[in-house]
Amino acid sequence: MNAITLPIADGWTIAKRNTLKIRRQPDLLSGALMLPIVLILLFAYVFGSVIDVPGMSYKEFLLPGIFVQAVIIGAQTTGYTLTLDLQKGIFDRFRSLPMAPSAVLIGQTVSDLLMNLASLVVMAGMGLVVGWRVHTSPYEAALGFALLLAFAYAFSWFTATVALALRTPENFNNIATMVSFPLMFVSNAFLDSSNLPTPLRVVADWNPVSAFTQAARELFGNTSTAMTTSDAWPIQHAVPASLLWIVVILVVFVPLATRLYKQAVSA
Repeated sequence: MNAITLPIADGWTIAKRNTLKIRRQPDLLSGALMLPIVLILLFAYVFGSVIDVPGMSYKEFLLPGIFVQAVIIGAQTTGYTLTLDLQKGIFDRFRSLPMAPSAVLIGQTVSDLLMNLASLVVMAGMGLVVGWRVHTSPYEAALGFALLLAFAYAFSWFTATVALALRTPENFNNIATMVSFPLMFVSNAFLDSSNLPTPLRVVADWNPVSAFTQAARELFGNTSTAMTTSDAWPIQHAVPASLLWIVVILVVFVPLATRLYKQAVSA
């Protein structure tokens, strides 16, 4: 195999290994599947009872934001699992094998992508139960889910980088919480960002979560002409902005995570 196909083949082997681990750690799978249901029920019926969205149901407004939130939470599995493997010395065993250094990270991110896919399927089904509907073509809806999965994959490389820099599950969980909560809540995921104070509104408009949420709303048809839309470029061009964010995250964090992994296994 050449330098391109070897990491992919080795990465797929690691992905299958990580997926098989779920049978011995069913809490990971149950968390990925149950958390989306809890999020939908909690936000739909608690926030939905007090928030009014002009021209549409709050549940339809909410679900794309919940999808993005679940993707961010699900992608953190990459970082947490890497810190556990570091502590258990599993990477030392991998180092003794004739495999590409990037294969471990490729395998971890791919296996977590499969987990995110399962989570999105469950969320979509639960969303349909509570009243969420898709008002666009099947092609556009498929693009919406594909965009969410692409974001999940890219964000998992970010969490892998953070995990390999911190190297302990406790530190990773603390930092992941500090980063993810502002990303999720200072955005348009759960409410109309135009109602925020000006400084927070500017942050929300340029928050990548807002771009992905707006892109998902457009691709699923969960928008309303009665709503006020920000003039910020990422909101007016949500799909291109989301694709740009994915490219930037991958270009920056794939090589950085790979370098940190090499440093971790050689220490």
